[in-house]
Amino acid sequence: MRRTASVRVSFGMLFPVCLMSTLCASQGAFGSGTGSFSVGQVLHYPYTDSLAAAEHGDAIAWVRNVGGVRNVWVAKGPAFAPRPVTPYTDDDGREISQLTFSPDGSRLLYVRGGDHDANWPAEGNVAPDPDAATEQPQVTIWSASLGGGKLVKIVEGDAPAISAKGVLAFIKDDQVWTAPLDGKGKPALLFFDRGRDGDLRWSPDGTRLAFVSSRGDHSFIGIFSAKDKPLAFLSPSTNFDTSPRWSPDGARIAFVRRPGDGGAPEPMLKQVPHPWSVWVGNAGDGTAHKAWQSPETLAGSFPDVEGEANLHWAAGDRLVFLAELDNWPHLYSVPSAGGAALLLTPGAFMVEHVAESRDLKSMVYDANTGATKDDGDRRHLFRVAVDRAGPVALTSSSGIEWTPVAASANTIAYVQTGPQAPPEAAIVNLDGSHRANLNAGALPADFPVGDLVAPKAVTFTAADGLTVHGQLFQTPAKAGGHDASAKPGIVFVHGGPPRQMLLGWHYMDYYSNAYAVNQYLAAHGFVVLSVNYRLGIGYGRAYQEPDHAGPAGASEYQDVVAGAHVLQATPGVDPKRIGIWGGSYGGYLTGLALARNSDIFKAGVDMHGVHDWSSLPDMPFAKFDGRYEAGDREEAKRTAFLSSPDASISTWKSPVLLIQGDDDRNVPFHQTVDLARRLDAQHVTYEELVLPDEIHGFLRHESWQRADEATAAYFAKVFGVK
Repeated sequence: MRRTASVRVSFGMLFPVCLMSTLCASQGAFGSGTGSFSVGQVLHYPYTDSLAAAEHGDAIAWVRNVGGVRNVWVAKGPAFAPRPVTPYTDDDGREISQLTFSPDGSRLLYVRGGDHDANWPAEGNVAPDPDAATEQPQVTIWSASLGGGKLVKIVEGDAPAISAKGVLAFIKDDQVWTAPLDGKGKPALLFFDRGRDGDLRWSPDGTRLAFVSSRGDHSFIGIFSAKDKPLAFLSPSTNFDTSPRWSPDGARIAFVRRPGDGGAPEPMLKQVPHPWSVWVGNAGDGTAHKAWQSPETLAGSFPDVEGEANLHWAAGDRLVFLAELDNWPHLYSVPSAGGAALLLTPGAFMVEHVAESRDLKSMVYDANTGATKDDGDRRHLFRVAVDRAGPVALTSSSGIEWTPVAASANTIAYVQTGPQAPPEAAIVNLDGSHRANLNAGALPADFPVGDLVAPKAVTFTAADGLTVHGQLFQTPAKAGGHDASAKPGIVFVHGGPPRQMLLGWHYMDYYSNAYAVNQYLAAHGFVVLSVNYRLGIGYGRAYQEPDHAGPAGASEYQDVVAGAHVLQATPGVDPKRIGIWGGSYGGYLTGLALARNSDIFKAGVDMHGVHDWSSLPDMPFAKFDGRYEAGDREEAKRTAFLSSPDASISTWKSPVLLIQGDDDRNVPFHQTVDLARRLDAQHVTYEELVLPDEIHGFLRHESWQRADEATAAYFAKVFGVK
């Protein structure tokens, strides 16, 4: 779960306790695989994540996770032969993240531990402990030399940044620290700042450090140059200043500016524009000028997408950023001196992950467009010049490619996948030639690659006439009428909600796990429809930012009901046996479906969902509690409750499996505790799988396997699938 720019809230285990003996007994039998493969086998896929590249040296790195064992792999040009640089062997739930090269590519840092997708830290800022270790875990920075040698544990800290002079800066307790890269000296506070610091950016020559100083209702762009000099701040104001980006000559810093937190309360039940601007500051005297201002329209609002503004300083003294001015997330560029925004990527598609070419003359990005049918539910790579429109495709086909990085002057590294093949690292030349897999390791021998179905893109119509998108998982055999052999149908709803499920494995591990479960269900007696309901990305800003959604009216729920009706009418599906499952925001929609329409949804699996919007302390209406000028606070709070599963608890009749880790830092565990007590009072049948010390996106593979086996087993038991 992560914060969005609007009033909505988005949502992004060692020894699980099973409180219902019937569920525990059923997990092993069904999970061991009564069909062509088991849950454990389909979950035993290698997952490639966190791809990073050196700024100058021809080197890339990524994290490869197999069965919960995370390791860092590297590859150096020109051959880019992959090799592991870490020796980890346990499913211990320790994240590996923040892969950071020294500018010359000779050294790689990474962070081990933590929960980097959390909405809030745990009390006392304690790192997650999902394997119930008896020593408190720490978040630590490690170093690996690409020339060989032992790994070095440098320091306890996070968010490392290495300068061109070899100086390490990192974050600890919201302040900026430094430590020797060899791990032999003591860490020291690099400088004191009254704010909460982050987004560290060294100048090209390595002599100055730009950072964001968060001050609650506003933030500054700060510059540190030396211990004996005071901090400098660029054009300090009452605004939120973020995303500092140095000019290639180190003389200026571009940044994003948004209004600070204040003024009269905005309407909570009606969308209003959230304008923003791009500024350029002089790193010498701190003055700044506005280079571009968004229009005060809904489409001109700050983008709620991957990388948000995606600000880059490009060649020709131009700034490149992402905006949704024509209803789609697209790249634009302007002169740093200011001027009209030039649209670089026109078309009805979404630009998502963005990187610069080495010479800064082009942007490389992935987008859901291409020459293959249904590419709207895929990602492919493109290149576009920074000073003119005219994207060039680098990849195409029925596969999926994402997260490009500049591996060398002429080479782009990325991650690729498809309907059957899990994610792996690959490279392609900047002109689209010589595309190749890096083959970091073979698939596990028991992975059922040949038994997976290729999901089919489908569209259908919601009650209000909106066209809704989804993917249908159905084996080709026994596709007949609604007879005795018809299968139960399962609706899957993703979390986020700014997410999009794809026609293959996903670029987020959370949803790759969900994809694996949907594949398992489809191969073991179910037909699955994954619904990309409104609020999701990939279909334009108007689709992602609808009126009266979530706590403002749950308008997206009609898309879920429409999906159920599609399943009921699908040949080979028993219309009287429809289930639903999802996690996070998908857990919320699962609870809403069971509460409002137990006549349609006969069973569900609700993973860490929100069940009462009105009780969340970080909702917008809570901000104005006790303030005389409250706006529509009371109406918004009432609407939030009526948009929640708890409001319809009296009509909740269908059984449900509740799953959550009790160290969840995205959705309070109390949301599940409270729902269980309400279900008790209504005498609704439910079962529980509580995972002590697990977080929102389970850190241990064992936790995912227990939860996913429980999901499959629960549907098999409730719907009588052998």
